[in-house]
Amino acid sequence: MNSVLRGLIGLVGLFNLILGLGFLFTPARTAAPFFLSAGNIQGLATLRADFSGFFILAAACALYGAWKQYATPLLVPIALFAIAILGRSIGLLIDGVTPTAFTPMIVEAVMIAILLTGWRSYSRASSAN
Repeated sequence: MNSVLRGLIGLVGLFNLILGLGFLFTPARTAAPFFLSAGNIQGLATLRADFSGFFILAAACALYGAWKQYATPLLVPIALFAIAILGRSIGLLIDGVTPTAFTPMIVEAVMIAILLTGWRSYSRASSAN
C-alpha cells in the first residue's frame, strides 16, 4: 500500500511538473487548454511566472514528500489546490456554470485526496517512530 501511495503522490508531482515546465517554456500552447491566452509579451511573462510557479512548487513539494515519505511538504500542494477549488467555486457562484467548469475541479479534488491520504499516512508513520 505504501508503494502505491508513494507512486500516486509521485504521479501528482510529475503531472504538475509537466504543466509547470509547459507554462515556463511554451506558455501560449500550454495555456490554451486552460482557456487562457497571453495577448502580448507581458501576458506571456505572467503565464511563465505565475502558472509555472504554482505548478512547479506543487510538483516539488509533492515529489519531495513522496521521496522522503514526509508529510509536511504535502501541505503546500494541498493548500494550493484547495485555494484553486475555492476560486473556481466563487467563479461558479458569480459567473455561472459552464460545461467545462467541473473537470478541473475534479482533477484538483482527486489530487487533494491523494495528497491528504499521503499526509495522514506519513504523519502516522512519523509519530509512531
